[in-house]
Amino acid sequence: MPPLLSKLLTFIPPPKMPSSTTISAASATKPRLRGVVFDMDGTLTVPVIDFAAMYREVLGEDEYIEVKKKNASGIDILHHIESWSSDKQKKAYEVIAEFEKKGMDNLKIMPGALDLYGYLESRNIRRGLITRNVKAAVDLFHQRFGMTFCPALSREYRPYKPDPAPLLHICSVWQVQPNEVMMIGDSLKDDVACGKRAGAFACLLDETGRYSSPEYSTVEHKPDYEVTSLAEVHKLLEANFDLTP
Repeated sequence: MPPLLSKLLTFIPPPKMPSSTTISAASATKPRLRGVVFDMDGTLTVPVIDFAAMYREVLGEDEYIEVKKKNASGIDILHHIESWSSDKQKKAYEVIAEFEKKGMDNLKIMPGALDLYGYLESRNIRRGLITRNVKAAVDLFHQRFGMTFCPALSREYRPYKPDPAPLLHICSVWQVQPNEVMMIGDSLKDDVACGKRAGAFACLLDETGRYSSPEYSTVEHKPDYEVTSLAEVHKLLEANFDLTP
């Protein structure tokens, strides 16, 4: 047989298709996600509390300006007033409660929250909540919108965000590791700090892009992910995590 014809008749095996083992190994490179913990005000609900006005009323204009200068990521009003006298604290909490009541009166679900909740439920991914608001606001949220987050920790649970304790408590209840959980919220100083300090993934909801300002470039705790809408979270989770229950 001529050499050229011999070469043409040489069997060329078909290309190998990746085995299921190979595919599984590839998906295994993604970190596993077994639970998502949400902030409430400004994350699951539309932001309606005027925090700047609240801080001004609690602190007074001069102290507000001074404290704001010293805290690039935002004012932790609850922590700030802990060192005050009991009478002064009482008045401060009355102001805070009044602003929170107005927020409860105007409570609205954040666009994309219901769809994201349904998606997580369909994938058997646990759903928890941590807020610095009061338990009454959490109860109203559950009642009004028909979603259940468990555990749902309000500020009656101490210490509250940005301390990692509430997130670590939820991980313990769920019997999962912090690196199998994501914290989603709209605050660098509370939500992202809580998540990162606990050893969890942190996703910042920044609807307006305010955290892209240079004043936030030096904050200690930065998010692993950023979204401008809860509607973006679904694809983010599928692209970056193993969502096997």
